[in-house]
Amino acid sequence: MFEIFDTYPWLLPVVIFFGRICDVTLGTLRIIFVSKGERKKAPVVGFFEVFIWVVIISQIFSHTNSLIAYIAYAGGYAAGNFIGILVENKIAFGYVLLRIYTKNDGHLLTGILNKNNIGSTFIKGEGAISEVDIIETAINRKLQQKVIRIIDEFDPKAFYLIEDIRSKQKGIFGVTSPAGLPRLGK
Repeated sequence: MFEIFDTYPWLLPVVIFFGRICDVTLGTLRIIFVSKGERKKAPVVGFFEVFIWVVIISQIFSHTNSLIAYIAYAGGYAAGNFIGILVENKIAFGYVLLRIYTKNDGHLLTGILNKNNIGSTFIKGEGAISEVDIIETAINRKLQQKVIRIIDEFDPKAFYLIEDIRSKQKGIFGVTSPAGLPRLGK
């Protein structure tokens, strides 16, 4: 089927390496879509992932005496994991819950977040040593670094947790109306 590899044998490991990068990267994205309940995206990505894998594995079996092909396969797998993580971080798909614990006045942080169109909830808490203010905010992952910068500017000693959210319903999620006012999330 791929006679080009007989003519240009050096091309086989290159195709295997980059094919594995593609299929493993797609596999990483598929797993993320499955974990987030994306029923339409996961199967489409899975189709292309498996299609690429079948083409690559067929070439491995067609050239069973090529050690360099095996090395390209393993190297592509490793590189695909790395690139998959980079792509996942870049697209920042989904929502996270930030729970911030501070000894400073939490009402001020809530106000700062609200001015940045980030909805938040203020809770009074009691820690092991003293009272603390707890601020919770559910945000799009794309806003995560912005919110962390706001927290660090407000209180460099603040303790915070970040948790993935599988699903959400209602609330304010940094979405604004045409008038620029926060609106309820979908």
